Amino acid sequence: MKKLDRFIVTSFIGPFVAILFVVIFILMMQFLWVYIDELVGKGLGVKILAEFLLWGTCTILPLALPLSTLLAGMMTLGQMGENNELIALKAAGISLTRVITPLIIISGLISIGAFFTSNDLVPLAYNKIYTLRDDIGKTKEEIKIPSGTFYDGIEGYVLRVKSRNEKTGMLYGLMVYDHSDNKGNNNLTLADSGIIKMSKAKDYLTFKLFKGSNYKETNSWTYRDTSFQLQKIDFDKQAMVIPLKNYAFKQSDTARFGDQVKAMNLTQLFQGKDSLERTQSESHNKFLSGISYEDCILFGKQLDSAAVKDPAKNFHDKNYLKWKNDNEKIMAFQRAEANANEFSGNLNQLKMETFSSTYILRRTKVEMLRKFAQALACLIMFFIGAPLGALIRKGGLGTPAIISVLFFVLYWVIDITGTKLARDGAVSAALGVSISTLVLFPTGMFLTWKAVHDSTFMNTDNFGNWWKKQKSRIMSIFRKTRIVYMGTPEFAIAPLDALMKNNYKIVGVVTTADKPSGRGLKMNECPVKKYAVEHGIPVLQPEKLKDPQFLKSLKDLKADMFIVVAFRMLPEEVWSMPKLGTFNLHAALLPQYRGAAPINWAIINGEHLTGATTFMIDKDIDTGGIILRQELRISDTDTAGDIHDRLMEIGADLVLRTAEGIIEKNVETRIQRSFIQGSEVLMPAPKITKALCFIDWNDSVSRIYNLIRGLSPSPGAYTELTAEGKQSMQMKIFMAEKIYGNGYEEMKKASGKETVHPGDIISDGKTFFAFAASDGALSVKDLQISGKKRMGIKNFLAGFRDAGKYMAVPGTSKSEIDKITMK
Repeated sequence: MKKLDRFIVTSFIGPFVAILFVVIFILMMQFLWVYIDELVGKGLGVKILAEFLLWGTCTILPLALPLSTLLAGMMTLGQMGENNELIALKAAGISLTRVITPLIIISGLISIGAFFTSNDLVPLAYNKIYTLRDDIGKTKEEIKIPSGTFYDGIEGYVLRVKSRNEKTGMLYGLMVYDHSDNKGNNNLTLADSGIIKMSKAKDYLTFKLFKGSNYKETNSWTYRDTSFQLQKIDFDKQAMVIPLKNYAFKQSDTARFGDQVKAMNLTQLFQGKDSLERTQSESHNKFLSGISYEDCILFGKQLDSAAVKDPAKNFHDKNYLKWKNDNEKIMAFQRAEANANEFSGNLNQLKMETFSSTYILRRTKVEMLRKFAQALACLIMFFIGAPLGALIRKGGLGTPAIISVLFFVLYWVIDITGTKLARDGAVSAALGVSISTLVLFPTGMFLTWKAVHDSTFMNTDNFGNWWKKQKSRIMSIFRKTRIVYMGTPEFAIAPLDALMKNNYKIVGVVTTADKPSGRGLKMNECPVKKYAVEHGIPVLQPEKLKDPQFLKSLKDLKADMFIVVAFRMLPEEVWSMPKLGTFNLHAALLPQYRGAAPINWAIINGEHLTGATTFMIDKDIDTGGIILRQELRISDTDTAGDIHDRLMEIGADLVLRTAEGIIEKNVETRIQRSFIQGSEVLMPAPKITKALCFIDWNDSVSRIYNLIRGLSPSPGAYTELTAEGKQSMQMKIFMAEKIYGNGYEEMKKASGKETVHPGDIISDGKTFFAFAASDGALSVKDLQISGKKRMGIKNFLAGFRDAGKYMAVPGTSKSEIDKITMK
């Protein structure tokens, strides 16, 4: 055995033995309490009581062993976790599975020991217990004569004592009625005082009486002679001997209850089961044979499936259920009723005759299976206790022990219930005995899996959150939280839809006023308004958020909470209105990228990580306490549109979680500066301007590439193409490819240009179309010419001539980016 195994086994054996003794003591007290009435007042010696308790201890071992294994496993692993020994072992590369392997072997040995205890020791103990109880039950209680009342505890005598001297034991005012001849009250002794003594063998009682008289009627009454002869004898001192029977405990030489189910081992139970089944089978066969010839069965062979291949043919008759007249029909039904009642009576009689054997057979089957189930319980309890200790990391007798005992109580209750149901015949013996195993075995496996994978269990914070959630759900039955949703673009639809699908009560939507757009200046509704109208949600579209009429209408909605997604900056009169506050969803990881265009600026600046944040609104822009944040990776090819769609899904989930947390009062806000790491520079996200969209080809390839991605698909980065004698045109670029090094040189060679400057066009007129930048080129893949549809580069080149004569007009994007990033 390795040192580690020796250490773990030693750590387990000590607590196991100690807990086993404690558990046995506790269960023994419960056992003693059950039988206390049978033991008290019998004058039993210490040896008899000790023997009774010893055999009682043996009967509770099958219950004590699983509980001891459970607590010992919990304390061993819990103590190792509390002392950081588990952490040290895991750091050394030793898994929890390896740690508990020797304990699993020990628990297996305990289970084997529990089986032999249940099979060999417990039946013997029950046999002895039953015999002792029978012997004790035959022993009469000790003689204790009370004062002032008649005492009939001595067979054949009734005594009354007026008073007693507790120090000397002297009795005063004695009356003794002798009924030993069964002739009534014809023998009475009165004495001034007396003393009573019992023989050591408790086979007779001696009364020494002083100064008294004895009255006795010496003849019997008859119908001819109704007179009585009275004999009176006065005495100064008289001794009276009363014989006693069964006042001394007599222990049987041999146990005589070996035929009881609990007092049998497996071999005896199997034999008893076979005998009972054979007896029942004979009873059933005898019953079937008898009723086959009863008058209530018209066709005797109809009960014999071997005699007739098709039993239905027994009833085939062309005149079947046809009668000549109503009287014949009535008589037929009356005869059928009488036959059915007779048959039912026969069945009830069989049931009564076989009830006793059926009940004993069920008990026999239950006891057979319990011997295996109780042994298996030790192993199952270990797989509950050990993982609990590893998860809770406390090895004392506090909360971990309480949780462990609760699991054992659950096992005990289920086991008792299942066993009772099986004994009563409500369920099969196998199901009744194994139901506790079926419930707790998956529990043990689940806890072991959690412990092996270092998962948390019974986290108080999680429990508190769960309780608040349940409380909120109950309260929502009576009154749902009223929410006003504020948003405008498509990005705001997903959170609103998620709220609706999760049955949140949206009492109103606030969005921007309709504006004319397009060539016909047709009034255009924003996406959020369209959604609200489709779902029958009231819509408010204020021109100004401080408009008194709007404020009144908003207040009349009686909202408990405002949710803001991609909307305008709110004045304090608005965001301070609801009692639960107002929170906003921002499409960036605050405090980075505060402003109106966080998605665009994160890509323009070449970030590889962004996300979404919910925060409480205050008087400044995007500065309120942060509630939740969720990150999102940005790949080198992602556009603003790609990130927009993914953040919309993340945002919907964050809004749901935040709303739920606020309603349940289960959120904590963190100030934004707590998320700033070291010398991290905060980047702003101002509105996208036309100047920013105008590409400056004097910038680097990577910056222009990020600008194109950050403005795709909307509003789109653009450049202006000019050529001598040609009309200038505007080109929006939605996708491009970075060209450096050899690829750049080959592209120039293919276009026939040896030297290019930023803004020059590099193209072979068929397959590629690129713009030169300060350190390379960008090959356009997806574009749109003003007044035309969006198209791929091949379609564009198919209709574009003299590409080499054009060049790009210097834009303003470089200076705009520098202006923002250099602040």
